[in-house]
Amino acid sequence: MKIAPIIRAIKNFNSSRQELIHCRLVHTGQHYDDRLSRIFFEELGLPEPDVNLGVGSGTQAEQTGRIMVEFEKDLIQNPQDLVIVVGDVTSTMACTIVAKKLNTKVAHVEGGIRSFDISMPEEINRIVTDSLADYFFTTSEVANENLLRTGIKHDQIFFVGNTMIDSLRYSLDKLKKPAVWEKIQLEDQAYFVLTLHRPSNVDNLQKLRNILQDLEGGVDGKIIVFPVHPRTKKNFDMLAGEFKLITPVDPLGYFEFVYLLQHAAGVITDSGGVQEETTVLGVPCITLRSSTERPETITEGTNELIGDDQDKLHSALKKIIAGSWKSGKIPPLWDGRTAERIVSVLPGLLEN
Repeated sequence: MKIAPIIRAIKNFNSSRQELIHCRLVHTGQHYDDRLSRIFFEELGLPEPDVNLGVGSGTQAEQTGRIMVEFEKDLIQNPQDLVIVVGDVTSTMACTIVAKKLNTKVAHVEGGIRSFDISMPEEINRIVTDSLADYFFTTSEVANENLLRTGIKHDQIFFVGNTMIDSLRYSLDKLKKPAVWEKIQLEDQAYFVLTLHRPSNVDNLQKLRNILQDLEGGVDGKIIVFPVHPRTKKNFDMLAGEFKLITPVDPLGYFEFVYLLQHAAGVITDSGGVQEETTVLGVPCITLRSSTERPETITEGTNELIGDDQDKLHSALKKIIAGSWKSGKIPPLWDGRTAERIVSVLPGLLEN
């Protein structure tokens, strides 16, 4: 979702110029489930990757090591002037380390984002990546300030907006009802959407049970549609039959998932991307975390942090049901043209 707009923008750039930007798309295989990978390639118009490193599942260390070994082989065989990494996943950090050890420049899309919660694997990935990268494409002024405080220079930072929102806006006229809509007779604004995948929320069975029980007790009988992430499935399956209002569904394609978000009364999540999407869609969002790396979704958007506080959760759900949730606005440059701004900068970086 973060790469597809950049690939499209490079293609558009090349169609109107003689001096081309040549790029290779490397799929590390970290997200190896077809329901969370293949369908996104198809829906967002991504070309087939030039290579799939096929690293698959494993611990953080196992995945990092495999990505580094395989990406090093690929980058040695196919030297590049610049490696662009996106977001804050294990692949982002691992590929950055490899590129820098091979004396290749790195540009980080979503540089400078911080939750300041070092217990999050993603926060470690962000810190390592930003300590090594040469250039930073940022989503907010807050991210800019985070980078400047660590000694990054102004001329390394490019405030361009959010490529996640490029993908969201690209998809809005392509949305489709998921099968669950008719199956359980959902109605506009009459249900909640739930997404959970953070280890702190789903890896402990009792913690997951507590979250789900708190939600059922606070939604005033409304259905909660729960696309179950592969990481969450094992423990959720052990709780099968305990919940009447929570309707689990298999992971959805992007067009179906955004349709659910757009028509929901509200969303409960621990995902960073969903915080951004709900802000642009104007949908109330409750985040089950104590910190967020996307503070603009709170200060400007429709998001609120709840953490583990049951009283705060029930109070937030009541506000949504009563229609008294805050009105948000869209942060600067979240306009669907971020990738264009990134690609307009690339020729200058490649010349350097």
